[in-house]
Amino acid sequence: MSQDNTYGVSEIVGSSQNSIEDAIRSAIAKATQDRRHIRWFEVIETRGHVEDGQVAHFQVALKLGYTLED
Repeated sequence: MSQDNTYGVSEIVGSSQNSIEDAIRSAIAKATQDRRHIRWFEVIETRGHVEDGQVAHFQVALKLGYTLED
């Protein structure tokens, strides 16, 4: 028997001084604190913050997909 699911989608932005990967990981870790059943993510935008000619922060906009509960 198959199970039909309904999914929700939300957008978040993560940032890191170290790397794009760290920005993604920290954003997802924070999102899982108040969202349950996150199943996938999609990077929809990558940008950064520059100070004094140097990269100060990497910023990554993510779309998160999660299963809604009954």
